[in-house]
Amino acid sequence: MAQSDTPKYVFSKDTDAYFLSVHKGYEFCSRFFREAFHPPFHPREIINQCYEIGLKSLPLITLTGFIIGLVFTKQSRPSLESFGASSWLPSLMGIAIIKALGSLVAAIICAGKVGSSIGAELGSMKVTEQIEAMEVSAINPFKYLVTTRVWAACITIPMLALYCSFIGLVGAYVNVRGHESTSIITFYQNAFSNVSFIDIYSSVTKSIVFGFTIGIVGCYKGFNATQGTRGVGKAANQAVVLAMFLIFIEEIVIVQIANWIQWF
Repeated sequence: MAQSDTPKYVFSKDTDAYFLSVHKGYEFCSRFFREAFHPPFHPREIINQCYEIGLKSLPLITLTGFIIGLVFTKQSRPSLESFGASSWLPSLMGIAIIKALGSLVAAIICAGKVGSSIGAELGSMKVTEQIEAMEVSAINPFKYLVTTRVWAACITIPMLALYCSFIGLVGAYVNVRGHESTSIITFYQNAFSNVSFIDIYSSVTKSIVFGFTIGIVGCYKGFNATQGTRGVGKAANQAVVLAMFLIFIEEIVIVQIANWIQWF
């Protein structure tokens, strides 16, 4: 009887831990919305976090966006040429990069770079009791550490996504220019010919949601880190994995909603 009861107890314990973590995540998000719109707002810290998240990510975003535009155009050209439709290549790149690749690639890069950084930074502050020291000093650590980082992620990641889309189109133009004598003005006119306002709006909306997800997940994992220095690395790793998982889920949902809006 003892052997048969053990698996049930373990399963029940794991289930309770899962629902407890979901509840803690919900409470963490609810607390952010309760405190994010009330002073003090710590604008200097928000600007500092925008610099850490945005400007320091520009080199990686630039390189990745340019390569994606160049390679995706290079891989798509043979298929279009086989149908005699190589002139559609700028329009295809505009649809693919602006509607999907730009925001998604920027979010994935930031999930790996920014999410892990936030998780490790707050995790180290948690295990070294710096957060408790802020509470003793009459400073709201959630307000100063969490809301500023989430606001900065929501502000900078949409900008990085638009920048990544622009650089991706530059990479696409380099490939098109290498095969055809197309001016950059003509290329961008064709690239945006089939892109509607709803497409741009949905892309920006996705980027804001992605930014919130990366910021809140990184802060949650870092704010609840345990087990000393080992927990810091665990928090950073979990922040990246969970943020990427949620980003793909949100991508599917937002794209479906945008398609419904266009259909109506």
